Amino acid sequence: MTALPDAPRALAARRVFIDGAFRSALVRIEGGRIAAIEDYDPDAGAPASDVVAVPDRLTLLPGLVDSHVHLDEPGRTDWEGFETGTAAAAAGGVTTIVDMPLNSVPVTTTPEALTEKRGATLGKLAVDIAYWGGAVPENLGSLADLAAAGVVGFKCFLMPSGIDEFGHLNAEQLEAALAEIAAFDGLLIVHAEDPTHVHDAQTLGPRYDAFLASRPPESERAAIRLVIDAARRTGARAHIVHVSDGGALDDIRAAKADGVRLTIETCPHYLTLRAEDVPDAAGQFKCCPPIRDGANQDLLWQGVIDGTIDAIVSDHSPSTLELKQQGGGDFALAWGGISGLETGFSAIWTTARARGIPLETILPLMTTGPARIAGLGSAGRIVVGAPAHFALVDLDAVRTVRAAELQYRNKMSPWDGRELAGVVEGTYLAGALVYTPGVGVTARAGREILTVRAVPHPADSADAADSVGAAPRVEEMHP
Repeated sequence: MTALPDAPRALAARRVFIDGAFRSALVRIEGGRIAAIEDYDPDAGAPASDVVAVPDRLTLLPGLVDSHVHLDEPGRTDWEGFETGTAAAAAGGVTTIVDMPLNSVPVTTTPEALTEKRGATLGKLAVDIAYWGGAVPENLGSLADLAAAGVVGFKCFLMPSGIDEFGHLNAEQLEAALAEIAAFDGLLIVHAEDPTHVHDAQTLGPRYDAFLASRPPESERAAIRLVIDAARRTGARAHIVHVSDGGALDDIRAAKADGVRLTIETCPHYLTLRAEDVPDAAGQFKCCPPIRDGANQDLLWQGVIDGTIDAIVSDHSPSTLELKQQGGGDFALAWGGISGLETGFSAIWTTARARGIPLETILPLMTTGPARIAGLGSAGRIVVGAPAHFALVDLDAVRTVRAAELQYRNKMSPWDGRELAGVVEGTYLAGALVYTPGVGVTARAGREILTVRAVPHPADSADAADSVGAAPRVEEMHP
């Protein structure tokens, strides 16, 4: 393994991902940002003395962006936490994350709760972080206040979330939330499962097929249609999280073609794991909606290729080993959620390469796609003026995932024992090396990213029309 520079003034590499394609380039860094991108001829000999030549086997990627991460702090830090969670992000080449409003205590549904969460990050962030707020029955009508506090958007559920303090919205409340958010051109992101099609049970036993049958594809399709119809009526922006049902993509394609302001994401576990391969009594594979079969996975990959899917994000949602093993492997009792933040890129690249899908196809879905959804400005791009966030990756190197060696607080992974290609050998944040394998995280200088926008209060209807469409400002808060 080659020693990497701690804070280079410039990096020169044969393969750099810029504007959707790979080329050789020299990237200059000043004040933690990209100052210039210059041509670099790899045959021209040694570069200038202030330029570090990246080893030829490594590819220089923009730092990845993961807009769906549960770090569970404060309140459930025994599940994950900012320290371990952001270390896992850095180890996976992810330099910007957006934290979900649950499963922390308190849930992020008020400005005061956001302030408490922000306080819990101090001295712990290995990467940059932004925050989702929550839309629950209790805070409808006051979402503007939470938007003004700096969240990038609002998460809601259409069925029970599993956390008592984070209630779900019914159809009328969903439409009310979308209408309220449309007033300031905000974003509602939706866990789309329809409870009328979900067959909850006190016990399902250890067989995965019983759990899979309890959450059929129609539960997603019905909920997605509900969101599409409400978004069409209100004109609001809506985003469907963790789409697992490939059969739902036709409705999504039609809605997008019809001008509905809709985006969607899927996750590495849906694109790389198959129901027919999930062992019985293996709680580390349980998530909602569930991992479906190989034929369904093919449909999801088609959505990646044709652009229907806007982002690939981890939905990193860990818990303790005890919660995952509740009921001795009963899938009704095991806590749902996949730990995938650290392995997401490698899992996706391994499967994409096997399917003959080029890296240029998947990288935007793990960089600019999630950044655009969350409104994170130039995150995920190598462009002048952007933060100098990079991942140096050996795309051909293969490693065997060992759960015990991952950065997570609770050492579990559905990819445990699998061979994955694409090893992150160095992660840079604002031009400084923050992670290398073997050494681990070497700095905690991550910043908070707050979305600052003029947000009209519902009572100020006369001013609301003037504010809609005003571009929010991304504000980086240094530690």
